[in-house]
Amino acid sequence: MKHCRLKWLSAILCAFFVFSVVSPAMAAVLPVVASGTTVYANEKAKVDASNVKDGYVMVAWNGQAQKRLKARVTGPSGTVYTYDLNKNGSYEAFPLSDGSGKYTVGVYENTSGNKYALAFSTPVTVMLTDSFAPFLRPNQYVNFNENSQAVKKAAELTKGKTDDLEKITAIYDFTVKNLTYDKQKAKTVQSGYLPDVDKVLATKKGICFDYAALMTAMLRSQGVPTKLVVGYTGDQYHAWLSTYVPEKGWVEGVIFFDGVNWKLMDPTFASSANQSEKIMEYINNSNNYSAKYLY
Repeated sequence: MKHCRLKWLSAILCAFFVFSVVSPAMAAVLPVVASGTTVYANEKAKVDASNVKDGYVMVAWNGQAQKRLKARVTGPSGTVYTYDLNKNGSYEAFPLSDGSGKYTVGVYENTSGNKYALAFSTPVTVMLTDSFAPFLRPNQYVNFNENSQAVKKAAELTKGKTDDLEKITAIYDFTVKNLTYDKQKAKTVQSGYLPDVDKVLATKKGICFDYAALMTAMLRSQGVPTKLVVGYTGDQYHAWLSTYVPEKGWVEGVIFFDGVNWKLMDPTFASSANQSEKIMEYINNSNNYSAKYLY
């Protein structure tokens, strides 16, 4: 009996040791799921608010839709986030970028031209368990999972690195050195375009949205809170990143650290400019950036 107890205790200690040592080194992709425990719905649409504490809400149309659909998320700041919603009835995840507070989630159905009618709407009260939650998980704009090639590449690039700054630098360096700006795509891209991060990684080219989504997915998969920011650089609509580093807090628009100073580093401009001194000076001036939406 004593021998059995010792073996049992040894097994527990071994399991505890493995969990304690291995888990922190393994960056797990945080999932988004429609759990079904808290669902608001009518005959047309449904909103799964089961996991709003984790920074996202799931929205879906009931059944197959014949017309174009929109999902709209309005947070406590009053900022309205409008998304295209798929017509096949599958759930999509949308971030609760305003943090804790009262939201309104609505689904709209196209009536004619660019006109939409409200199909369903519900208030949702959010109390986040972690203020970083919306910026650590996948969503419609930053779509990835544990099997994504982008996630595997991020793990490869950050292998052996425990410091967030090292991870940010490794992923940033890879992006600007290996991706090229797709000018043709930029000319022809349609409204409602959503990045495919694995396709961007495979083709090694894309528009600003692609760059930002790929880096955001890679950083989030490594446990680095990252905001995909959409706004203006001068008078041009653009996308860039903001990351959280424990030593500095949120560093708005910053990816690169030169060992002395933090610098604003928009991955699209930095890559397409091929480190041009004039462009880098523009990138490093935060006054040239005006944020509008956070994803």
